[in-house]
Amino acid sequence: MGKGLLVVALLAVVIYVTIRFFEKRRTARKPGMPRSPRRPPRRVIAPDDDADFLRDLEQKRRKERRERDEQHGDADSS
Repeated sequence: MGKGLLVVALLAVVIYVTIRFFEKRRTARKPGMPRSPRRPPRRVIAPDDDADFLRDLEQKRRKERRERDEQHGDADSS
């Protein structure tokens, strides 16, 4: 009798946990709600990972190089 009662109690716990799991899953996302992404969007960790930063940096370098070349060109022609 003791083993039978233990089996029934264990079966009841398994059924309860299973029902709670599916119930929680169903209520977590109702129809019409957008799906949440599984991973958060990739965030920029370091400046060298940011394409915009690298592009701006290259533009600044080119501008400085042009200005320096123009200054040296003006000094040579005087």
